[in-house]
Amino acid sequence: MSALPPRIHLARGTGRAAQYLALLCYLVFLAFPLLWLISTSFKSPQELGRIDPTWIPQHPSLDNFREAFEAQPLARSALNSLIVAGSATLISVAIAVPAAYILVRYRSKVSSAATGWVLVSQMFPFVLVIIPLFLLLKNVHLINSLSGLIIVYVVWNLPFSLWMLQGYVKAVPVSLEEAAAMDGASRFRTLRSVVLPLLTPGLVATLMFSFVTAWNEFFFALVLLKSPENQTMSVILTRFLGAEGVADLGPLAAASVLATIPSLLFFALLQRRLAGGMLAGAVKG
Repeated sequence: MSALPPRIHLARGTGRAAQYLALLCYLVFLAFPLLWLISTSFKSPQELGRIDPTWIPQHPSLDNFREAFEAQPLARSALNSLIVAGSATLISVAIAVPAAYILVRYRSKVSSAATGWVLVSQMFPFVLVIIPLFLLLKNVHLINSLSGLIIVYVVWNLPFSLWMLQGYVKAVPVSLEEAAAMDGASRFRTLRSVVLPLLTPGLVATLMFSFVTAWNEFFFALVLLKSPENQTMSVILTRFLGAEGVADLGPLAAASVLATIPSLLFFALLQRRLAGGMLAGAVKG
């Protein structure tokens, strides 16, 4: 085989360098808000009040983090958010897995209607459902409780989880289930031992999106939770505003940094399972 001309090698190298440069610019664009937030959280009030802002804190300090913990119950709100987001994520995914399997494997008018509900439910804005939802939870005494908020998040996350998992279930070959049935495996055993291992990438991706959505949700938590001891992290962040609507920028930035850490840790813990599950699914499929 003849070697490629130097001009072709140069063109390929230039194209690859351009791709890496574009990717680097995109990563910088995505990371800039987080880096600026971290930088702001370590700045002193005098540095924050300067007309010409600095990129890097000249005198880094942890005073903003100390003031944030003293001003608001951040630890309690973080625990509330973790309980609500974790419980809602696990419950919604646990319901979505068998439901997605049934909708894909047993096509009928009911499954078609359910799929339509999944799509239509994502089109309604929050403001249309908040009043009847508030009255419903009030009648069952679940206003201002984490249990009521968990139920709301489960119902709100379930359509997305169901829609997302359907695509992964469709990718599982039916022949594997037929082989398991010929070996005498029950439908539940087939789902647990054959289908679930191949759904690992979908499960991990759904868990990540559901958790981040529930952790960052603000509107439902603001309306349904009244007591400060029950409020989640996203609601507590609004309390760093003064009487005239002026933000206490330093403590607010520090609290916001703390609020992003659980989502980043959750993603870091699951991203290896996501990559490993995708490779395992490709080999088994």
